[in-house]
Amino acid sequence: MTTAASRFREFKMPDVGEGLTEAEILKWYVQPGDTVTDGQVVCEVETAKAAVELPIPYDGVVHELRFPEGTTVDVGEVIISVDVDPGSGPADAAQPQTAQPAAEEPAAKDSAGSAAPAEPSGRQPVLVGYGVSEASTKRRPRKGGAGRDQAAGQAAAAVQSELNGHSGTAGADRPLAKPPVRKLAKDLGVDLASVTPTGPDGIITREDVHAAAAPAPAASAPAAEAQPVAAAPVAGDARETRVPIKGVRKATAAAMVGSAFTAPHVTEFVTVDVTRTMRLVEELKADKDMAGLRINPLLLVAKALLVAIRRNPGINASWDEAAQEIVLKHYVNLGIAAATPRGLIVPNIKDAHAKTLPELAAALAELVATAREGKTTPAAMQGGTVTITNVGVFGVDTGTPILNPGESAILAVGAIKLQPWVHKGKVKPRHVTTLALSFDHRLVDGELGSKVLADLAAILEQPKRLITWA
Repeated sequence: MTTAASRFREFKMPDVGEGLTEAEILKWYVQPGDTVTDGQVVCEVETAKAAVELPIPYDGVVHELRFPEGTTVDVGEVIISVDVDPGSGPADAAQPQTAQPAAEEPAAKDSAGSAAPAEPSGRQPVLVGYGVSEASTKRRPRKGGAGRDQAAGQAAAAVQSELNGHSGTAGADRPLAKPPVRKLAKDLGVDLASVTPTGPDGIITREDVHAAAAPAPAASAPAAEAQPVAAAPVAGDARETRVPIKGVRKATAAAMVGSAFTAPHVTEFVTVDVTRTMRLVEELKADKDMAGLRINPLLLVAKALLVAIRRNPGINASWDEAAQEIVLKHYVNLGIAAATPRGLIVPNIKDAHAKTLPELAAALAELVATAREGKTTPAAMQGGTVTITNVGVFGVDTGTPILNPGESAILAVGAIKLQPWVHKGKVKPRHVTTLALSFDHRLVDGELGSKVLADLAAILEQPKRLITWA
Protein backbone atom coordinates (compact mmCIF):
# COMPACT_ATOMS: atom_id res chain seq x y z
CA MET A 1 0.00 0.00 0.00
CA THR A 2 1.36 3.41 -0.97
CA THR A 3 1.48 5.89 1.90
CA ALA A 4 1.28 9.67 1.62
CA ALA A 5 4.87 9.91 2.81
CA SER A 6 6.17 7.73 -0.02
CA ARG A 7 3.76 8.98 -2.66
CA PHE A 8 4.23 12.74 -2.41
CA ARG A 9 7.66 14.31 -2.55
CA GLU A 10 8.25 17.94 -1.67
CA PHE A 11 11.00 20.01 -3.25
CA LYS A 12 12.33 22.89 -1.18
CA MET A 13 13.94 26.12 -2.32
CA PRO A 14 17.67 25.27 -2.30
CA ASP A 15 20.57 27.56 -1.50
CA VAL A 16 21.93 27.80 -5.04
CA GLY A 17 24.76 30.07 -3.94
CA GLU A 18 26.84 30.42 -0.81
CA GLY A 19 24.83 31.55 2.17
CA LEU A 20 21.83 32.88 0.24
CA THR A 21 18.65 33.16 2.29
CA GLU A 22 15.97 33.73 -0.35
CA ALA A 23 15.15 33.69 -4.05
CA GLU A 24 12.38 35.05 -6.25
CA ILE A 25 10.41 32.70 -8.47
CA LEU A 26 10.66 34.25 -11.93
CA LYS A 27 8.85 31.63 -14.00
CA TRP A 28 7.20 28.24 -13.64
CA TYR A 29 7.76 25.85 -16.54
CA VAL A 30 5.22 23.32 -15.28
CA GLN A 31 1.68 23.36 -13.90
CA PRO A 32 -0.30 20.93 -11.67
CA GLY A 33 -1.06 17.79 -13.64
CA ASP A 34 2.08 17.97 -15.79
CA THR A 35 4.34 14.91 -15.91
CA VAL A 36 7.94 15.57 -14.88
CA THR A 37 11.12 13.49 -14.93
CA ASP A 38 14.20 13.47 -12.73
CA GLY A 39 16.44 16.37 -13.77
CA GLN A 40 13.74 18.31 -15.64
CA VAL A 41 13.84 22.08 -15.10
CA VAL A 42 10.60 23.16 -13.43
CA CYS A 43 11.22 26.81 -12.66
CA GLU A 44 13.63 29.73 -12.89
CA VAL A 45 14.52 31.71 -9.78
CA GLU A 46 16.53 34.85 -9.21
CA THR A 47 18.88 35.03 -6.25
CA ALA A 48 20.96 37.92 -5.07
CA LYS A 49 23.61 36.78 -7.55
CA ALA A 50 21.98 35.38 -10.66
CA ALA A 51 19.00 33.79 -12.36
CA VAL A 52 19.12 30.01 -11.94
CA GLU A 53 17.00 27.17 -13.36
CA LEU A 54 15.98 24.52 -10.84
CA PRO A 55 15.62 20.85 -11.86
CA ILE A 56 13.24 18.53 -10.00
CA PRO A 57 14.88 15.38 -8.56
CA TYR A 58 11.78 13.20 -8.95
CA ASP A 59 9.72 11.40 -11.60
CA GLY A 60 5.97 11.87 -11.32
CA VAL A 61 3.07 14.27 -11.76
CA VAL A 62 3.09 17.83 -10.44
CA HIS A 63 0.58 17.98 -7.60
CA GLU A 64 0.93 21.54 -6.32
CA LEU A 65 2.87 24.76 -6.90
CA ARG A 66 3.16 26.43 -3.52
CA PHE A 67 4.00 29.95 -4.69
CA PRO A 68 3.06 32.04 -7.75
CA GLU A 69 5.56 33.74 -10.05
CA GLY A 70 7.02 36.93 -8.62
CA THR A 71 7.04 35.62 -5.03
CA THR A 72 10.22 35.83 -2.95
CA VAL A 73 10.64 32.57 -1.07
CA ASP A 74 12.97 31.78 1.82
CA VAL A 75 15.54 29.03 1.33
CA GLY A 76 14.14 25.80 2.78
CA GLU A 77 10.49 26.56 1.96
CA VAL A 78 8.64 23.89 -0.06
CA ILE A 79 7.92 25.30 -3.52
CA ILE A 80 6.48 22.29 -5.37
CA SER A 81 5.12 18.83 -4.55
CA VAL A 82 5.18 15.85 -6.91
CA ASP A 83 2.99 12.75 -6.92
CA VAL A 84 5.55 10.01 -7.57
CA ASP A 85 2.91 7.24 -7.69
CA PRO A 86 -0.02 8.78 -9.61
CA GLY A 87 -1.43 5.35 -10.50
CA SER A 88 -2.39 4.51 -6.92
CA GLY A 89 -5.53 6.65 -6.84
CA PRO A 90 -6.81 10.23 -6.77
CA ALA A 91 -4.29 12.69 -5.39
CA ASP A 92 -6.81 14.33 -3.09
CA ALA A 93 -7.23 11.08 -1.20
CA ALA A 94 -3.71 11.28 0.19
CA GLN A 95 -2.76 14.95 0.04
CA PRO A 96 -5.37 17.69 -0.35
CA GLN A 97 -4.85 20.63 -2.68
CA THR A 98 -4.15 23.98 -1.12
CA ALA A 99 -7.43 25.44 -2.26
CA GLN A 100 -9.59 22.81 -0.50
CA PRO A 101 -11.53 23.98 2.58
CA ALA A 102 -10.20 22.86 5.94
CA ALA A 103 -13.32 20.82 6.66
CA GLU A 104 -12.52 18.51 3.73
CA GLU A 105 -8.97 17.77 4.87
CA PRO A 106 -8.85 14.19 6.18
CA ALA A 107 -5.30 14.37 7.47
CA ALA A 108 -2.43 16.82 7.86
CA LYS A 109 1.18 16.17 6.96
CA ASP A 110 4.15 16.52 9.23
CA SER A 111 7.29 18.27 8.01
CA ALA A 112 8.63 15.03 6.56
CA GLY A 113 5.63 14.67 4.29
CA SER A 114 3.96 11.75 6.15
CA ALA A 115 0.30 11.72 7.08
CA ALA A 116 -0.54 12.74 10.64
CA PRO A 117 -3.71 11.84 12.53
CA ALA A 118 -6.55 14.26 12.06
CA GLU A 119 -6.94 16.78 14.83
CA PRO A 120 -10.03 16.70 17.03
CA SER A 121 -12.96 18.75 15.81
CA GLY A 122 -12.53 22.47 16.36
CA ARG A 123 -8.74 22.38 16.47
CA GLN A 124 -6.35 22.73 13.53
CA PRO A 125 -2.61 22.06 13.51
CA VAL A 126 -0.62 25.26 13.05
CA LEU A 127 2.95 26.39 12.58
CA VAL A 128 3.25 28.43 15.76
CA GLY A 129 3.48 32.15 15.16
CA TYR A 130 1.83 32.17 11.72
CA GLY A 131 -1.78 31.42 12.55
CA VAL A 132 -4.62 29.75 10.68
CA SER A 133 -7.78 30.81 8.94
CA GLU A 134 -11.06 29.03 8.46
CA ALA A 135 -10.08 28.06 4.90
CA SER A 136 -6.48 27.11 5.65
CA THR A 137 -5.09 23.74 4.62
CA LYS A 138 -1.40 24.44 3.97
CA ARG A 139 0.00 24.68 7.50
CA ARG A 140 1.47 21.54 9.00
CA PRO A 141 2.00 20.51 12.66
CA ARG A 142 5.45 20.82 14.16
CA LYS A 143 7.52 17.71 14.77
CA GLY A 144 7.35 16.28 18.27
CA GLY A 145 5.25 14.36 20.74
CA ALA A 146 1.85 14.92 22.22
CA GLY A 147 3.08 17.85 24.31
CA ARG A 148 4.05 19.79 21.22
CA ASP A 149 0.82 18.86 19.47
CA GLN A 150 -1.12 20.16 22.47
CA ALA A 151 0.89 23.40 22.50
CA ALA A 152 0.32 23.80 18.79
CA GLY A 153 -3.39 23.26 19.26
CA GLN A 154 -3.52 25.85 22.02
CA ALA A 155 -1.61 28.32 19.86
CA ALA A 156 -3.98 27.62 16.98
CA ALA A 157 -6.98 28.30 19.14
CA ALA A 158 -5.44 31.54 20.40
CA VAL A 159 -4.57 32.75 16.92
CA GLN A 160 -7.98 31.73 15.57
CA SER A 161 -9.60 33.69 18.37
CA GLU A 162 -7.37 36.63 17.53
CA LEU A 163 -8.39 36.53 13.87
CA ASN A 164 -12.02 36.47 14.95
CA GLY A 165 -11.44 39.55 17.08
CA HIS A 166 -12.08 37.89 20.46
CA SER A 167 -8.57 37.52 21.90
CA GLY A 168 -7.68 39.42 25.00
CA THR A 169 -4.23 37.94 25.49
CA ALA A 170 -0.95 39.78 25.13
CA GLY A 171 0.23 40.11 21.54
CA ALA A 172 -3.24 39.55 20.14
CA ASP A 173 -2.86 42.52 17.79
CA ARG A 174 0.52 41.45 16.47
CA PRO A 175 0.32 41.27 12.64
CA LEU A 176 1.23 37.95 11.01
CA ALA A 177 4.50 38.20 9.08
CA LYS A 178 7.71 36.23 8.69
CA PRO A 179 10.96 37.60 10.17
CA PRO A 180 12.40 38.73 6.78
CA VAL A 181 9.19 40.62 6.08
CA ARG A 182 9.30 42.26 9.51
CA LYS A 183 12.87 43.37 8.85
CA LEU A 184 11.86 44.78 5.46
CA ALA A 185 9.02 46.72 7.09
CA LYS A 186 11.40 48.08 9.71
CA ASP A 187 13.93 49.15 7.06
CA LEU A 188 11.21 50.92 5.05
CA GLY A 189 9.61 52.49 8.12
CA VAL A 190 6.28 50.69 7.60
CA ASP A 191 3.99 49.91 10.54
CA LEU A 192 2.81 46.33 9.98
CA ALA A 193 -0.40 47.07 11.86
CA SER A 194 -1.38 49.40 9.02
CA VAL A 195 -0.64 46.90 6.24
CA THR A 196 -3.44 44.96 4.52
CA PRO A 197 -2.31 41.30 4.26
CA THR A 198 -2.83 39.39 1.02
CA GLY A 199 -0.88 36.22 1.81
CA PRO A 200 -2.37 32.86 2.81
CA ASP A 201 -3.86 32.75 6.32
CA GLY A 202 -3.69 36.52 6.56
CA ILE A 203 0.12 36.69 6.43
CA ILE A 204 1.70 39.96 5.35
CA THR A 205 3.96 39.47 2.30
CA ARG A 206 6.87 41.49 0.94
CA GLU A 207 4.61 42.85 -1.78
CA ASP A 208 2.17 44.08 0.88
CA VAL A 209 4.98 45.96 2.63
CA HIS A 210 6.23 47.52 -0.61
CA ALA A 211 2.68 48.55 -1.50
CA ALA A 212 2.28 50.17 1.90
CA ALA A 213 5.61 51.97 1.54
CA ALA A 214 4.70 53.42 -1.86
CA PRO A 215 3.07 56.87 -1.73
CA ALA A 216 -0.63 56.82 -2.42
CA PRO A 217 -1.74 58.91 -5.43
CA ALA A 218 -3.73 62.00 -4.59
CA ALA A 219 -7.49 61.45 -4.55
CA SER A 220 -9.47 63.53 -6.98
CA ALA A 221 -12.75 63.11 -5.10
CA PRO A 222 -13.83 62.26 -1.53
CA ALA A 223 -15.08 58.84 -2.69
CA ALA A 224 -11.57 57.89 -3.79
CA GLU A 225 -10.27 58.25 -0.24
CA ALA A 226 -12.12 55.12 0.80
CA GLN A 227 -10.36 52.98 -1.84
CA PRO A 228 -7.35 50.90 -0.71
CA VAL A 229 -3.96 52.09 -1.90
CA ALA A 230 -3.38 48.96 -4.01
CA ALA A 231 -6.62 49.57 -5.93
CA ALA A 232 -5.94 53.23 -6.73
CA PRO A 233 -4.94 53.81 -10.37
CA VAL A 234 -1.52 55.29 -11.09
CA ALA A 235 -1.81 58.76 -12.53
CA GLY A 236 -0.44 59.23 -16.02
CA ASP A 237 1.54 62.28 -14.88
CA ALA A 238 2.96 60.66 -11.75
CA ARG A 239 6.16 62.41 -10.65
CA GLU A 240 7.75 59.34 -9.09
CA THR A 241 7.95 55.60 -9.64
CA ARG A 242 9.29 53.33 -6.91
CA VAL A 243 11.03 50.09 -7.86
CA PRO A 244 11.71 47.49 -5.15
CA ILE A 245 15.42 46.83 -4.67
CA LYS A 246 15.95 43.08 -4.80
CA GLY A 247 17.88 40.30 -6.45
CA VAL A 248 21.05 41.18 -8.32
CA ARG A 249 20.62 44.94 -7.91
CA LYS A 250 20.27 44.63 -4.14
CA ALA A 251 23.36 42.43 -3.85
CA THR A 252 25.38 44.72 -6.14
CA ALA A 253 24.45 47.81 -4.15
CA ALA A 254 25.45 46.19 -0.85
CA ALA A 255 28.72 44.92 -2.32
CA MET A 256 29.68 48.29 -3.79
CA VAL A 257 28.93 50.15 -0.54
CA GLY A 258 30.95 47.59 1.39
CA SER A 259 33.86 47.81 -1.03
CA ALA A 260 33.89 51.61 -1.27
CA PHE A 261 33.98 52.05 2.50
CA THR A 262 36.31 49.14 3.29
CA ALA A 263 39.12 49.23 0.72
CA PRO A 264 40.92 52.57 0.28
CA HIS A 265 40.67 53.16 -3.46
CA VAL A 266 43.34 54.81 -5.58
CA THR A 267 42.71 55.42 -9.30
CA GLU A 268 45.38 56.23 -11.88
CA PHE A 269 44.87 57.17 -15.52
CA VAL A 270 46.81 56.89 -18.75
CA THR A 271 45.91 57.93 -22.30
CA VAL A 272 47.44 55.72 -24.93
CA ASP A 273 47.72 55.43 -28.70
CA VAL A 274 46.16 52.06 -29.60
CA THR A 275 46.36 52.40 -33.39
CA ARG A 276 48.61 49.34 -33.73
CA THR A 277 46.31 47.32 -31.48
CA MET A 278 43.36 48.18 -33.72
CA ARG A 279 45.37 47.02 -36.74
CA LEU A 280 46.16 43.78 -34.95
CA VAL A 281 42.45 43.24 -34.31
CA GLU A 282 41.79 43.42 -38.05
CA GLU A 283 44.68 41.07 -38.81
CA LEU A 284 43.46 38.50 -36.30
CA LYS A 285 39.97 38.60 -37.78
CA ALA A 286 41.49 37.46 -41.07
CA ASP A 287 43.68 34.80 -39.43
CA LYS A 288 42.42 31.28 -40.22
CA ASP A 289 43.53 30.08 -36.78
CA MET A 290 41.06 32.54 -35.23
CA ALA A 291 38.19 31.66 -37.57
CA GLY A 292 34.83 31.53 -35.82
CA LEU A 293 36.07 33.48 -32.81
CA ARG A 294 34.94 36.94 -31.82
CA ILE A 295 37.94 39.26 -32.07
CA ASN A 296 37.64 42.76 -30.63
CA PRO A 297 39.76 45.31 -28.73
CA LEU A 298 38.53 44.01 -25.36
CA LEU A 299 40.15 40.65 -26.09
CA LEU A 300 43.56 42.24 -26.60
CA VAL A 301 43.10 44.49 -23.56
CA ALA A 302 42.36 41.39 -21.49
CA LYS A 303 45.43 39.58 -22.82
CA ALA A 304 47.59 42.64 -22.25
CA LEU A 305 46.36 42.93 -18.65
CA LEU A 306 47.19 39.27 -18.02
CA VAL A 307 50.73 39.88 -19.30
CA ALA A 308 51.06 42.97 -17.07
CA ILE A 309 49.93 40.92 -14.08
CA ARG A 310 52.48 38.22 -14.89
CA ARG A 311 55.21 40.86 -14.88
CA ASN A 312 53.85 42.43 -11.65
CA PRO A 313 52.26 39.56 -9.66
CA GLY A 314 51.81 41.62 -6.51
CA ILE A 315 48.77 43.30 -8.07
CA ASN A 316 46.92 39.96 -8.07
CA ALA A 317 46.18 39.64 -4.35
CA SER A 318 43.55 40.10 -1.67
CA TRP A 319 43.42 41.51 1.83
CA ASP A 320 42.49 39.10 4.64
CA GLU A 321 41.37 41.35 7.48
CA ALA A 322 40.63 38.53 9.92
CA ALA A 323 44.05 36.91 9.54
CA GLN A 324 45.85 40.21 8.93
CA GLU A 325 47.50 38.75 5.83
CA ILE A 326 47.94 39.66 2.19
CA VAL A 327 46.98 36.67 0.06
CA LEU A 328 48.99 36.49 -3.17
CA LYS A 329 47.13 34.64 -5.94
CA HIS A 330 49.12 32.44 -8.34
CA TYR A 331 46.19 32.31 -10.74
CA VAL A 332 44.03 34.95 -12.41
CA ASN A 333 40.25 34.61 -12.48
CA LEU A 334 39.56 37.54 -14.79
CA GLY A 335 36.25 39.26 -14.11
CA ILE A 336 34.34 41.01 -16.91
CA ALA A 337 31.65 43.46 -15.79
CA ALA A 338 28.44 42.85 -17.74
CA ALA A 339 25.31 45.00 -17.77
CA THR A 340 22.14 42.89 -17.82
CA PRO A 341 18.42 43.70 -17.44
CA ARG A 342 18.67 42.44 -13.85
CA GLY A 343 21.62 44.66 -13.02
CA LEU A 344 25.41 44.65 -13.18
CA ILE A 345 27.09 41.28 -12.74
CA VAL A 346 30.76 40.31 -12.82
CA PRO A 347 31.32 36.72 -13.97
CA ASN A 348 34.93 35.69 -14.33
CA ILE A 349 37.03 33.53 -16.61
CA LYS A 350 38.64 30.86 -14.45
CA ASP A 351 42.43 30.50 -14.80
CA ALA A 352 42.53 33.11 -17.54
CA HIS A 353 46.31 33.39 -17.08
CA ALA A 354 46.77 29.89 -18.54
CA LYS A 355 44.69 30.41 -21.69
CA THR A 356 45.99 31.00 -25.18
CA LEU A 357 44.56 33.90 -27.18
CA PRO A 358 42.04 31.67 -29.02
CA GLU A 359 41.00 30.05 -25.72
CA LEU A 360 40.61 33.45 -24.10
CA ALA A 361 38.50 34.66 -27.05
CA ALA A 362 36.21 31.63 -26.76
CA ALA A 363 35.85 32.03 -22.99
CA LEU A 364 35.12 35.74 -23.31
CA ALA A 365 32.46 35.15 -25.97
CA GLU A 366 30.78 32.46 -23.86
CA LEU A 367 30.83 34.68 -20.77
CA VAL A 368 29.16 37.58 -22.60
CA ALA A 369 26.53 35.40 -24.29
CA THR A 370 25.62 33.66 -21.05
CA ALA A 371 25.30 36.99 -19.21
CA ARG A 372 23.05 38.47 -21.90
CA GLU A 373 20.77 35.44 -21.71
CA GLY A 374 20.56 35.79 -17.94
CA LYS A 375 22.01 32.30 -17.45
CA THR A 376 25.16 33.19 -15.50
CA THR A 377 25.53 30.85 -12.53
CA PRO A 378 26.56 31.96 -9.02
CA ALA A 379 29.72 29.85 -9.33
CA ALA A 380 30.77 31.88 -12.38
CA MET A 381 30.73 35.04 -10.26
CA GLN A 382 32.76 33.71 -7.35
CA GLY A 383 36.50 33.70 -6.85
CA GLY A 384 37.43 36.62 -9.10
CA THR A 385 40.84 38.25 -8.61
CA VAL A 386 40.99 41.20 -11.07
CA THR A 387 38.20 42.78 -13.14
CA ILE A 388 37.82 44.71 -16.42
CA THR A 389 34.89 47.06 -17.01
CA ASN A 390 34.50 48.29 -20.57
CA VAL A 391 32.74 51.66 -20.26
CA GLY A 392 33.93 52.57 -23.74
CA VAL A 393 31.04 50.65 -25.32
CA PHE A 394 28.78 53.44 -24.04
CA GLY A 395 30.95 56.16 -25.61
CA VAL A 396 32.42 57.10 -22.22
CA ASP A 397 36.06 58.22 -22.10
CA THR A 398 36.85 56.66 -18.71
CA GLY A 399 35.71 56.37 -15.10
CA THR A 400 36.83 55.64 -11.55
CA PRO A 401 35.61 52.05 -11.04
CA ILE A 402 34.89 50.58 -7.62
CA LEU A 403 36.65 47.35 -6.74
CA ASN A 404 34.73 44.12 -6.85
CA PRO A 405 34.71 42.92 -3.19
CA GLY A 406 37.69 40.72 -2.38
CA GLU A 407 39.71 41.85 -5.39
CA SER A 408 42.75 44.09 -5.55
CA ALA A 409 42.32 45.91 -8.87
CA ILE A 410 39.80 46.84 -11.56
CA LEU A 411 40.55 48.32 -14.98
CA ALA A 412 38.17 50.68 -16.79
CA VAL A 413 38.60 50.80 -20.58
CA GLY A 414 37.36 53.99 -22.24
CA ALA A 415 36.06 54.62 -25.73
CA ILE A 416 38.57 54.27 -28.58
CA LYS A 417 38.38 57.39 -30.73
CA LEU A 418 40.27 59.00 -33.60
CA GLN A 419 42.08 61.99 -32.13
CA PRO A 420 44.91 64.30 -33.20
CA TRP A 421 48.09 62.77 -31.78
CA VAL A 422 51.76 63.53 -32.11
CA HIS A 423 53.27 60.52 -33.88
CA LYS A 424 56.89 60.52 -35.08
CA GLY A 425 57.06 64.29 -34.73
CA LYS A 426 53.87 64.99 -36.66
CA VAL A 427 50.25 65.52 -35.64
CA LYS A 428 48.19 62.70 -37.12
CA PRO A 429 44.78 61.14 -36.51
CA ARG A 430 45.34 58.13 -34.26
CA HIS A 431 43.13 55.72 -32.33
CA VAL A 432 43.40 56.80 -28.71
CA THR A 433 41.83 55.57 -25.48
CA THR A 434 42.07 56.34 -21.76
CA LEU A 435 42.58 53.58 -19.20
CA ALA A 436 41.80 53.90 -15.50
CA LEU A 437 43.14 51.45 -12.93
CA SER A 438 41.64 51.43 -9.42
CA PHE A 439 43.42 49.40 -6.76
CA ASP A 440 43.29 48.64 -3.05
CA HIS A 441 45.92 50.90 -1.50
CA ARG A 442 46.26 48.63 1.54
CA LEU A 443 48.14 46.06 -0.51
CA VAL A 444 49.04 47.90 -3.74
CA ASP A 445 51.18 50.99 -3.41
CA GLY A 446 51.53 53.72 -6.02
CA GLU A 447 54.68 52.24 -7.52
CA LEU A 448 53.17 48.82 -8.17
CA GLY A 449 49.91 50.25 -9.48
CA SER A 450 51.80 52.59 -11.80
CA LYS A 451 53.99 49.78 -13.15
CA VAL A 452 50.97 47.67 -14.03
CA LEU A 453 49.25 50.54 -15.80
CA ALA A 454 52.44 51.54 -17.62
CA ASP A 455 53.05 47.96 -18.79
CA LEU A 456 49.47 47.68 -20.00
CA ALA A 457 49.76 50.93 -21.96
CA ALA A 458 53.08 49.89 -23.48
CA ILE A 459 51.62 46.58 -24.71
CA LEU A 460 48.58 48.23 -26.29
CA GLU A 461 50.78 50.83 -27.96
CA GLN A 462 53.19 48.17 -29.24
CA PRO A 463 51.17 44.91 -29.22
CA LYS A 464 54.18 42.85 -30.37
CA ARG A 465 55.09 42.94 -26.68
CA LEU A 466 52.28 40.43 -26.19
CA ILE A 467 54.73 37.93 -27.66
CA THR A 468 58.02 39.20 -26.25
CA TRP A 469 56.73 39.80 -22.71
CA ALA A 470 54.41 36.82 -22.41
